[in-house]
Amino acid sequence: MKLYAISDLHIRAPENRQALEALSPHPEDWLIVAGDVGETREELEFTFQTLAPRFRQLIWVPGNHELWTLSKDPSAARGEAKYKQLVSLCEAYGVLSPEHPYPRWPGEGPPRIIAPLFLLYDYSFRPDDVPEQAAVQWAMESGVLCTDEALLFPDPYPSRAAWCAARCAQALERLEAIPADCATILVNHFPLRRHHAVLPRIPRFSLWCGTRRTDDWHRRFRAEVVVTGHLHIPLTYWDDDVRFEEVSLGYPQQWRNRGHIDQCLRQILPSPTFPSRSRIYHG
Repeated sequence: MKLYAISDLHIRAPENRQALEALSPHPEDWLIVAGDVGETREELEFTFQTLAPRFRQLIWVPGNHELWTLSKDPSAARGEAKYKQLVSLCEAYGVLSPEHPYPRWPGEGPPRIIAPLFLLYDYSFRPDDVPEQAAVQWAMESGVLCTDEALLFPDPYPSRAAWCAARCAQALERLEAIPADCATILVNHFPLRRHHAVLPRIPRFSLWCGTRRTDDWHRRFRAEVVVTGHLHIPLTYWDDDVRFEEVSLGYPQQWRNRGHIDQCLRQILPSPTFPSRSRIYHG
């Protein structure tokens, strides 16, 4: 029995959709889908319809793309209401989400709890000398502006940063309740550590990549592995003897040279054997 992970499927791209349909069955294994499946409820439902019969259990956390509101209709779900719609979809397909009880890993090994998280970002992945109110302008000075600024609404919270703070507080309460004899597998779409949010071509995009609130969570909550996506740079980090896995598929031009989508699944458990505990690229 194995635990696999993948994120950033972006199935609106036809090649990605076809790749998803070609993914081999793993009837005894679990799969983490770590956000950015698509932009609509229908795309997430297609993904669940495709993957649920091929794995024993799916675990999903939202990325920013799932939370976009594309419709101009004033009655369209936004913010937390949009998120709750997606959680309801999870329940219809037996998919675990950040709103469900954290599952205990049923495979071999010591006790482990898988903790799917939805934490967002708060613009704190910026230089110390850039004030929060000037952060977006700072990013724009380099030609970078995340589409979230137009399509990801924080309703009913006054800002995305406020929504992030609320989500972190909720997650902290649940994580602190995990028995002390259990290790964790932390799963979030966005990186948990600021120095992991490195995008060489668009460095100031880090602004939309996480929150400093979570910088020590891998130690604080006894993480064995931290699973994230968002960066479209699949790799393995080791920090404080903890394995961090960025598991993005990405857009076709980013993953095509990696071969079949089966090669893009990342094995989380049992832990693979690595040549050394350093940064390891997978793409």
